[in-house]
Amino acid sequence: MAVRVMVLPSPKCLFDDPVEIRVAGLLPQQEVTLRASLLDESGELFQAHARYRAGSDGELDLSRSPSLGGSYSGVEPMGLLWSLQSKAPYKRLAKRNVLTPYCVDFEVYEGHGDMSCLLGKCTNERWFLGEGVKRIPVREGRLKATLFLPAGPGPFPGLIDLYGSGGGLVEYRASLLASRGFMTLALAYMAFEDLPAVPEVLEMSYFEEAMKFLLNQHQVKDTGIGILGLSKGADLALSMATFLPGIKAVVSISGSGFNSFIPLKGDGFTIPTHPYDLGRVKTSDDSGLVDFSDVLDDHRDPATWDCRIPVERSSAKFLFLSGRDDMNWKSDLYCQDVVQRLQQCGREVEFCSYPGAGHLLEPPYLPLCQASIHKVLGMFVHWGGQWREHARAQEDAWRRIQAFFWQHLVDSDISKSKL
Repeated sequence: MAVRVMVLPSPKCLFDDPVEIRVAGLLPQQEVTLRASLLDESGELFQAHARYRAGSDGELDLSRSPSLGGSYSGVEPMGLLWSLQSKAPYKRLAKRNVLTPYCVDFEVYEGHGDMSCLLGKCTNERWFLGEGVKRIPVREGRLKATLFLPAGPGPFPGLIDLYGSGGGLVEYRASLLASRGFMTLALAYMAFEDLPAVPEVLEMSYFEEAMKFLLNQHQVKDTGIGILGLSKGADLALSMATFLPGIKAVVSISGSGFNSFIPLKGDGFTIPTHPYDLGRVKTSDDSGLVDFSDVLDDHRDPATWDCRIPVERSSAKFLFLSGRDDMNWKSDLYCQDVVQRLQQCGREVEFCSYPGAGHLLEPPYLPLCQASIHKVLGMFVHWGGQWREHARAQEDAWRRIQAFFWQHLVDSDISKSKL
């Protein structure tokens, strides 16, 4: 019988969908090596491999069969995806064009050696845009954004998605969220088109413009909107919830409770940047990687408190997520600080701190990026994270994010069926 490699329930799926990877037609107890290969949009090859032994029936099921070594070991149903690595160092797998899938080739080779004898293969198309989801570029007023509209008549809960200080217009998280039923606006605020790479100041009115644009969409629910932010985008999300009405729920990933690196100007106020000293940047002699974790002044020093975001004023619900192995900055400590401030005001706050997770908590099955170039700074930055632990954190965080927004932006229990 010919060797068959299967991806179930379908070889086509959304990128955040778990799949079952199975192999049939092997000899009993046959030793094989499985390899996953993915070519990104820049032509960079990402690969992972794992060594297996078939069962007495000549079959492998990665949800039950343990890897005997390679990129990972043990039972890891999605290990061939989350352990993908590029041959060149410091590359980040990040989708640029969400209208096309990542195609992952799963190959089975004879033995545990040099992978010279191919026994079988299949391709898994992993999409970032669900069937019927619309991608709508937005260049209205000052806005530089992309709106993702879920399939169906709506109304849908509305989200604004903010990435970090690397800038640009990042769409893949927003497109996945729209594929799960959220009308999502991916919003650029620096280093994109005519937006400066390092703005002298960020204006709250720009983010208010984005909020009003989303609320004016007739398919969006009128129960308030949510904000999802990563890193610098996370403290902007807290500021939006503090100073703008209509924000009902906020998820902060690897963020802080103070304004970082760029002053924020609002109507009659300006929040200065938290004091920092780039002289405290640490650069590894071996790798050349940059560690920013000590550049900020002590956030507990009252002299820095004028940089705090007065998030206690907000009536929004909050979920804070951080990794304890964040090597970019002390996000776990900074999240603990703002959580304590809110709790001291009698607020209920959700907080999840992940052991072994790094700074870049992404949608699940995107592989850990421990280091990559920061597009604005032009430096190779150490993001941190341990492979298995970070993968676990991303799966859990993604479930929490969706459940949190469904709970606080939708007035019924239908959300449970979406997860």
